[in-house]
Amino acid sequence: MIAAQSNLPVDARRISDIVKGLARITEPDRPYTRRAFTPLFLEGRAFLERRFKAAGLDTRIDAAGNLIGRRKGRKPALGTIMLGSHSDTVPEGGRFDGIAGVAAALEVARSLADAGIELDHDLEIVDFLAEEVSIFGVSCVGSRGMAGLVPDGWLNRMHDELTLRQGIVEVGGDPSRLPSSKRSDIKAFLELHIEQGPVLEVERLDIGVVTAISGITRIEIVVEGQADHAGTTPMGRRRDALVVASSLVLEIEKLGFAHAAGEGHFTATVGEFEIEPNAANVVPSRARLLIDARAELRPQMDLFIAEVEGLAARIAEDTGVTIAPPTVISDNHPTPGDLLVVATLEAACGRVGARHRRMASGAGHDTAWMGRITKAAMIFIPCRDGRSHAPEEWAENDDIALGAAVLLEAVRRLDGLLQEKK
Repeated sequence: MIAAQSNLPVDARRISDIVKGLARITEPDRPYTRRAFTPLFLEGRAFLERRFKAAGLDTRIDAAGNLIGRRKGRKPALGTIMLGSHSDTVPEGGRFDGIAGVAAALEVARSLADAGIELDHDLEIVDFLAEEVSIFGVSCVGSRGMAGLVPDGWLNRMHDELTLRQGIVEVGGDPSRLPSSKRSDIKAFLELHIEQGPVLEVERLDIGVVTAISGITRIEIVVEGQADHAGTTPMGRRRDALVVASSLVLEIEKLGFAHAAGEGHFTATVGEFEIEPNAANVVPSRARLLIDARAELRPQMDLFIAEVEGLAARIAEDTGVTIAPPTVISDNHPTPGDLLVVATLEAACGRVGARHRRMASGAGHDTAWMGRITKAAMIFIPCRDGRSHAPEEWAENDDIALGAAVLLEAVRRLDGLLQEKK
């Protein structure tokens, strides 16, 4: 990416201090592991809170367990501009996923203070609780809570006799206040994140301005065949659930390629696959597969779901094996980036001198939930070989610093634009 820039209005060394400091707080034999609701996560939170306070921010934990640092503006009645990401990791995850966004956001606040710049809006820096899939099997707990979108029943989910409700209390939140904690004062939200893909690196670009976060739909298909002796049942007289399910997987891949060749980002993956009885000498009687499909454009997803339903019916008719109608297990629609914020981020890239392109996100992020309550958008920075959710995940500190400079410029622009758009 670009060479180190000494004239950036941010301090790359302070960003590195945050990233390295959190990297040291990990399970020693499983770098880099700091999962939400664990003692190591709380240790990382304490580290961040000290840094927030050292930057002159007033800190608090909100009802959903998010760590927030606030810098008061000259006209607090205008509302809040918020920046941030998350500090929790997946098991044996990376040093930069989420962490880079928190470090860059904090550096924006520090750089504003260094330059003696007062915003009219309040500025808040946030470390969202449990963006990654947590020990309770759910994700984006903090951003959902801030948006007032925690699903019914989630607080009663359990892990080792601990409920999610108790877990939020242990990190300093107050689940009893969640029903009334939806924020209405946030006027814009920005998040920096590593790309988690290879596009920026391959195209030698500095910034990806995210136009939309793809919707994620998961579809379950169950194939019912017939268990028989593997050694005595003639090949032509079998109702093998695995063979039929394998045909489904290949056809689903073809559908995914066809949609990916069209407009917008699209992927389809069979990521879970189970067979019964799973014995070497028995013809499989049952197979279950779960499709993870992601689309930037909702009409593509609607068409894909219909195509999968038709595919299952056709293969069932052709093979004589029973395939239940595919079941949509979860269905989150795409979140488009706010047009004003996207345009502001592009203008900020131009001002800073960052080579950029528009792109969609195939992964979910806290921004998807913040986009339900405010103007929101993201920027991506490159990561080495597109690797993420792995110990090898790497982003150059200079790239994070350039992204922080883009955020800083965007915040200054939004501080005025949001007043003009009222």
